[in-house]
Amino acid sequence: MIDVKAGEQIESAADPGPDLRPDLRPDLRPDLAILIGGGIAIGIISAISLPGPIAAASLVLGLLMVAGAEVDARTYLLPNAITWSATACGIAAAPYLDELSPWLAVGDAVLRAAGTAGLLALLRWSYGRIRQTEGLGLGDVKLAAAAGAWLPLEILPLCFGLAAGGALLSVLWARLCGGHIDRAMKIPLGAFLCPALWLTFYASGLPAG
Repeated sequence: MIDVKAGEQIESAADPGPDLRPDLRPDLRPDLAILIGGGIAIGIISAISLPGPIAAASLVLGLLMVAGAEVDARTYLLPNAITWSATACGIAAAPYLDELSPWLAVGDAVLRAAGTAGLLALLRWSYGRIRQTEGLGLGDVKLAAAAGAWLPLEILPLCFGLAAGGALLSVLWARLCGGHIDRAMKIPLGAFLCPALWLTFYASGLPAG
């Protein structure tokens, strides 16, 4: 069985700090052209197909996820500014997405965020104890909190399933292209979880019928 590390990250690398030499610090700024292009596409799609408040939320989430996917694919890191902002925006958007029970929606978003992050943190700890190596980065755990804040409970498995499926397909494609696959291979899980999060949110917000 191939043991693949999914988005290996170190907390200090996501926030390099002043002690790291400037030439060794990863550039965690998203590519502006990709961010603008992705934002325009998401904005148009959302405005055409989603109700007003959901369309606005979709654009905010989409921009954050485009930034997160681009940075993670390039650096294997998910910046705190993206993961924490996505979680905070999901909680802040909750009352506008459920106007019938706004305060209950906020509470549910907080609980889902904490629960989802807690489950991935447990998975990360368990894998580390069994394999004696890091298999899931802290950035992925924080991104899971954002997924919990934005998505209904019944949609969360689909989101993670899409992300895991995309990651596995990338490994298969690399193997078919002659790439070397081993236990040391790293996969930027956030590069797959970010688009999966936006896509499932967008699909769940489409008007019925």
